[in-house]
Amino acid sequence: MPRRIMSKITATTAAALLLAVVLSSVVLAKDTPKERTQPAAAAAMPFVPSEELVYEGEFTKMLLRGIDIAELRFKAFRAAAATQGAADGQAAAAAPSTLLLTTDVVSKGFFSKLFGVNFKFHAESQVAPEDFYPVRTTKKDEQGKRVRTSEAVFDQQAKTVEYTERDPNNAGQAPRVITAVLNGPTQDIVSAIYFLRTQPLTPGQTFNIAVSDSGRVFQVPATVVAEKKKMKSVLGKVSVVRVDVDLFGPGRPVEEGKGKMSIWVTNDERRVPIKARLSHEMGQLDITLKSIHRDEPQVAQK
Repeated sequence: MPRRIMSKITATTAAALLLAVVLSSVVLAKDTPKERTQPAAAAAMPFVPSEELVYEGEFTKMLLRGIDIAELRFKAFRAAAATQGAADGQAAAAAPSTLLLTTDVVSKGFFSKLFGVNFKFHAESQVAPEDFYPVRTTKKDEQGKRVRTSEAVFDQQAKTVEYTERDPNNAGQAPRVITAVLNGPTQDIVSAIYFLRTQPLTPGQTFNIAVSDSGRVFQVPATVVAEKKKMKSVLGKVSVVRVDVDLFGPGRPVEEGKGKMSIWVTNDERRVPIKARLSHEMGQLDITLKSIHRDEPQVAQK
């Protein structure tokens, strides 16, 4: 059904920039040895100590052109010092060394008119910055009255991820639990884009990446393409590279229908995703950077 397909596409593009999943941790060049290892994350991460990126999603189909349907917010920051868990049994706060990455996607007025449902999506990923592996991912997906919460716990040494999904509106229903095998370094849909930004992007390279979402592990091919012209953005006119992502088809994050996805990233040390475009038979979704706020690293005084 169109609504179900659109929900899957939107949840995936919730991470449209996220699904720049494309060059995540398991960059597999042709000469990559069978025993895969993840490249070390750069010592200087352009999004710490904190950063917030705000995007606008616009839908186009035939006479409907550039209709504003969603806002997307991406935040990266260091976790506060660990604290004792709350009395109600909630887990303690993440350790000080943990990097927290969050994504929020909220539908705007025309989305509900177009698809008959309000959409709200929140995801949070705890990442060990030393090797940039996700440790724990939580999500809350609201589509009208339908609500799902989930948690994925990664064990990179045991090469497994355990995914647990619950229906808050049906407390008596047993949670859905899935354990998947990790055949190498694997990111989640939140951490992938940030890991990408710690790596050099070389035009002409083709990659195959592994990303875990909803209890499954997907292999997603992608290619980095040089762009000769600079692109206008809130950062000014900037040089960019384009990442083409093979997102659609059997065994991919969006199995139904045909489509194409491209992401434009600044060709500098910041590697900021400034635009993403997802084309599908249902229409075209453009996600454009509208604002950026960064806290620059403190420089030690001599």
